[in-house]
Amino acid sequence: MSRYTGPSWKQSRRLGISLTESGKELQKRPFPPGQHGNGRRGSLSEYGLQLQEKQKLRFMYGLNERQFATLFKRAGKMEGKHGENFMILLETRLDNLVYRLGFASTRRQARQLVNHGHITVDGKRVDIPSYLVEPEQVIGLREKSENLAIVKDNLEGVVSRLEFISYDENAKEGKMTRLPERSELNAEIDESLVVEYYNKLA
Repeated sequence: MSRYTGPSWKQSRRLGISLTESGKELQKRPFPPGQHGNGRRGSLSEYGLQLQEKQKLRFMYGLNERQFATLFKRAGKMEGKHGENFMILLETRLDNLVYRLGFASTRRQARQLVNHGHITVDGKRVDIPSYLVEPEQVIGLREKSENLAIVKDNLEGVVSRLEFISYDENAKEGKMTRLPERSELNAEIDESLVVEYYNKLA
């Protein structure tokens, strides 16, 4: 299955969760899209709930199915809870951290910045959105990219950052100071349902 490229707000309404984690998508229309969106919907089966939870997480981080499943398997080889490890790995992707730092207003935009070679890690250009960043690695902008209008606008609009993210305004660079804790990540996601979904496929 390819990566979803349609309207992200419609996807948020369909899944009933803010995929940008800003809440803006559901402020005016907190119901699914379509002519019957504001009416009654049938309850989901157990499998349906598991699939929906998996889709919420996949669309939130903007991965295609293969990338998502590969990272899930990697999380299973780590010590600790499979679901929590998976969410932490998703959070350490370069495109996600570019978004968390405020260089981009959405993860989709962050992925474009990385793909187009605007981002550096420890001073070296990295154009792979799925690159997994280690704590204390420094994420910055290429010198030629520091004056991008879209990046300037995004940085000016940052209200706050998560506790495991630090940013140096003068140097225009930041880092993940440590791995995030589960309590710091989206509370609306039930990662245990995602684990159950993939366990059924195994």
